[in-house]
Formats: sequence, structure tokens, C-alpha cells
Amino acid sequence: MKANSPALTKVAVAGSGQNLSRVRTLTGVQILGIGSYVPSRVVTNEELERTHGLDPKWIVQRTGIRERRYAAPDEATSDLCYRAALRALDAAHVDPADIDFLLVATFTPDMSTPSTACLVQDRLGLVCGACDVQAACSGFVYALALGMSMVVAGQSRLCLVIGGDCNSRVIDPNDKKTYPLFGDGAGAVVLAPGGPDQGLLAYRLGSDGSGGELLMRPACGSRQVPTPEALERGDHYLKMDGRAVFRWAVNTICDSTEEVLAYCGLTPEDIDLVIPHQANTRIINSAMDVLGFPRSKVFQNLDRYGNTSSGSIPIAMDEARAEGYLNRGDRVLLTGFGAGLTWGTGILVI
Repeated sequence: MKANSPALTKVAVAGSGQNLSRVRTLTGVQILGIGSYVPSRVVTNEELERTHGLDPKWIVQRTGIRERRYAAPDEATSDLCYRAALRALDAAHVDPADIDFLLVATFTPDMSTPSTACLVQDRLGLVCGACDVQAACSGFVYALALGMSMVVAGQSRLCLVIGGDCNSRVIDPNDKKTYPLFGDGAGAVVLAPGGPDQGLLAYRLGSDGSGGELLMRPACGSRQVPTPEALERGDHYLKMDGRAVFRWAVNTICDSTEEVLAYCGLTPEDIDLVIPHQANTRIINSAMDVLGFPRSKVFQNLDRYGNTSSGSIPIAMDEARAEGYLNRGDRVLLTGFGAGLTWGTGILVI
């Protein structure tokens, strides 16, 4: 897409300004447990140099990624989500039989139907409703807000929210700028009623479909079926205009973060930890510098996992908790952004 296209012009300003009427709050809900899972296979930049002719130094300089995880041939998204869920349930000390709703955020489902959520529900032995949420790399924040809404409304007592993707199955091995960015993984949280000071103090969900062509997977839907011709063209692979997405992502992180901070009357100094979608170190650092967050407050693990889409924020949450950076009572800024175009930013107190 050209830089002066109407869609990009509209996307560049989407979400700008203090549009506080679109900010919401969801308190009275807590996270009981967090868990994550990444496949065992480690794919380093050096391996991609041998197999695909990619430059390891370029990958690190442009993205900050040094390695990523790829699912085994017999692993699918539901397998990653299942393992992450088991760890979250164990951390929460919750019997799977007590879960009364399940949400799975993914854009790489095992298949069109049944949903990945139903596959996970069956494998866990849950007796509850289950469905997928598709907002790509913003998916976990969307699913978290939806799950918290059900708990706050009294429609769920224990809600399991999972974010996971098998990106290695949908990236083009011939696209040298996109192929090294992505990895596979999943993370999960267990939600339950909490105190009035717990939950999302403020959150903002947004979308702008006019920018959909910047990051899309054209084939394998009802618009373009996976014909031999489509597969030959590689239309079943993810397509991304990296430069345009970079500019949009930085602006979107900054605008949405300013909105939720203003809604709460907070400043960057009042935030204990920032857990952004782990897409690109340069995107994260550029946005945090503009907003005034010190690097010491920003959790990043994408150097080891790459962009795991819906899995990136909950995987980072689990690692931050394990490393002592995420504790009860902390104010945590979560911000997701990705295909759709979609974004979701919130201030969370666990």
C-alpha cells in the first residue's frame, strides 16, 4: 500500500486525541493465576541464515529478536493453549470443573470449525460455554476485557482466558522481512470476582478496518478460497506493509496510553510496569520514549520468542510474575496492537 493512500491517511490519525468517551472501566475482578507455554523447538537467527539466507545482524538491529519458538509438526494452536491453561489453573489452585466460561484469542485456529476454544474445552473437560475471539495481536486484551465483563456482570465466577497462536504456519518463508518476526506460543489467565480496586481501572479498545490491507492473510476465508492458484501466489500467507505498520503502531500505543492515563488521572510515574505486545523492540522503545516511560519499567522478552501474536502479552505477564516484576496491587499498563487494524490498551491491577 502506498504511503499516500486514503486508508493509510485515515489509519495514521485513528485514535488520536483525548477521546475519553471511549474509555471504560472494569473493576471488581481479579486474576487468580497466570500460565504460559512455548514449544520446545528453538529457532535462532543463525539457523534462519543457514536455511533462508537471512542476516542475523539485520534481524537484531531492526527487531531485537534473536530467536523464536516453532510448534512441532504434530502441535497446533489448541495444544499450546491447552498447556498454558493447565499451568494457569494450577497457579490459581482451581479445579477445571469449576471454570464456567472459556475464551480463546487466536487468529490461527486449528480449523475454521469447531473453534479452538471448543477443542480446548473438551480436552480440559470443562462444562461451560466456549468461543474464540479474533483480533489478531490485540486479541488477548480484547478477550481479557470480555472475560472481565462477564465476571463483573455476575455471568461468570471463574473465567479462563487464553491467548495463543501458531504463527509459523502462516508466515511466508520467502518474505525475508516478515518471516523472522514471528514465533509460536500461548498464555492464559484465570479470572474471578475481586475487590473494588482490582481489574481494569481504564481500558480502550479500538479498530480501523480501512487499514486492513496493511496486515492481512487474503486467502483461506469465504472471500478467497484456497485454490491451487491462490496457494501458488502465496495468498494463504500473512502479508504485511512493515513500514506503515511501524508508524501506525507507535502512534496507536501513544494515543491509547495517553487516553487511559488521562481517564484515571495518572502519569507514567504512577505505573509500576508496562507489558506491551511483543512485536518489535524499536516500536516499543519509540513509543515508550515519547510517553516518558523509563526502559526499566518496560518488560520485554521478544528477543527469545519473537512476535507470538495473541500469546505475547500473557506469556510476558507470566514471565514477569515469575521474575518478580509483577505483583499484587501493581498498576500494569497492557497495550496490544495488530491486524484488523485493532488495538487494546488498559491499566490493570491484578
